[in-house]
Amino acid sequence: MVRRGRRISTLAAAVVLVIAARGSAGGQNSLVSSLDETGKISSNGHQISYRIRNLPVSSFPELPQSVAAALTDRGCVIPQTYEAHRPENVIHGSFERAGSNDWAVLCSSHGTVSLLVFFASAPSTPVSLRQAAETDSLQPSGTPGIYGFGWGIDMATPHRIHEAQASMTHRPPPPEHDAIADSIIDQRTVYHLYRNGTWETVPTE
Repeated sequence: MVRRGRRISTLAAAVVLVIAARGSAGGQNSLVSSLDETGKISSNGHQISYRIRNLPVSSFPELPQSVAAALTDRGCVIPQTYEAHRPENVIHGSFERAGSNDWAVLCSSHGTVSLLVFFASAPSTPVSLRQAAETDSLQPSGTPGIYGFGWGIDMATPHRIHEAQASMTHRPPPPEHDAIADSIIDQRTVYHLYRNGTWETVPTE
């Protein structure tokens, strides 16, 4: 799974993530740590602990003010995969049409994670492409006995979509604008493309 195409990589946001990961003392670290979700789930008759690291909307200063306000009003925090080395799951691309300036975000609120898309043409009315309980995307994280969050999104260029369709017998031409790559770590990636006024799943086989 290709996972590292994110455009949100400012120094300020990276510092927030590093501080949270190290667990050092300080007011900002206390804020970030307080957003983490922990608990236990049942797996094969055993109780497994999990930890989902969340970042506040303020960790993504490149978000337009209208988008940040809409996320804050919804009570969103941004869940991070257990593989994250920098802030992720906020992406920027031309999702509505070629040249548009749009955003997509994984918003976690009240135990549910939503994939929200904000078109520049209607920044206050996001579309929810998918919703799931935050515990539906838990996976072994590499830390013994601890599960982590495995759902991530990336911007997919027309070239990436075309490459993903390389094995198709009747390979279509690349789309005219970006799509959203919707992935669970080490599982198949689904590409969401807005075309002709509706969202569709791009076939890759």
